[in-house]
Amino acid sequence: MKKELLIKYLNNKCTEPELIDVLSWINADALKEEGENWVFEDWNSYQESNNLEDDELFTFIFDKIQKKIDNSTQENSRAANKALITLPSLIQWITKAAAVLLIPVLAFLFYTLSEKRIDSDKLAKLAVDSIEVVAPKGSRTVVQLSDGSEVHLNYGSRIKYPQFFSGNTRNVVLTGEGFFKVAHNPEKPFIVKAGKLNIKAVGTTFNVLAYPDDDVIETTLVDGKVILEQIRLNESNKTIGTMNPGQHVEYNVLSGNIFSTKGKVEKYISWTTGRLIFDDTPILQVTERLSRMFNVDFEIKEEIKDYIYTVTLDDESLSQILDLMTIATPVVYEALPREKLLDGTFSKQKVILKKRK
Repeated sequence: MKKELLIKYLNNKCTEPELIDVLSWINADALKEEGENWVFEDWNSYQESNNLEDDELFTFIFDKIQKKIDNSTQENSRAANKALITLPSLIQWITKAAAVLLIPVLAFLFYTLSEKRIDSDKLAKLAVDSIEVVAPKGSRTVVQLSDGSEVHLNYGSRIKYPQFFSGNTRNVVLTGEGFFKVAHNPEKPFIVKAGKLNIKAVGTTFNVLAYPDDDVIETTLVDGKVILEQIRLNESNKTIGTMNPGQHVEYNVLSGNIFSTKGKVEKYISWTTGRLIFDDTPILQVTERLSRMFNVDFEIKEEIKDYIYTVTLDDESLSQILDLMTIATPVVYEALPREKLLDGTFSKQKVILKKRK
């Protein structure tokens, strides 16, 4: 049987001979391969819609069928008392009986299409919904992404990402510092947007430091390969370099200058295990790290701003670190108490570092 004839039947436009052919097909062949293929084609071509009119149309159709069934029952009861049934009335009765038989099919299609529409809506919503995870100052956080990638967030950092990655790329937004272990997927690159820089990888381990108050974005590659792209408004992003394992790159967002070094990767990623490694590091950079780690403000007097430190710290407290600084260099510190604010909260602690007299 041709599909057009079945459509004609569903629109109640069949002649009596065509009607007999359709009913014969429903009885003998509807559930065979041809019928299944038609259902499959309709399924694939179905366009999901949230239009309320669709639901109202389905309801109207079912109400109409139910009404015809009720009428059919009454007419069949009266017809049982008649001795003769003419061919036209027989065909009419068969038509109504066929409608009864088709109710489970229509109900199944209605349920299936509705479920498909609901599932599609859920997936579409999940594709655009984003999650943001924040590591408060004074703590670190580990985030597991849906693709199997793992992200360590340093103190005061945050990452924004979709619940499920869709499209041709896996995009996340980083503010602060994060250590990434990217699940390998060459078909879908992993892109970290950090300020004005994109760090693009496939299956790679790397560190990104991009606090909003800093003029420099730092990327350190442990293994694999990453591509650095400059994000430009109203223009295509510009590739500024490809990194190799063991390379550390500093990108100045103001000047566009790039500074690259090789080796000593450990000092840039040791924070993930609670260790701080300073290697000829100026005191301003040391206190900047400590400020995020312990959520305190530092005031550095002018006479000691050229001091540098080479030291490894393993989960020491702030007071222990400050004591070590006074031993290594001629400095003293004063830790001021927190002040109670008008809203009932307390200010950040302030530490003053100055030269020992």
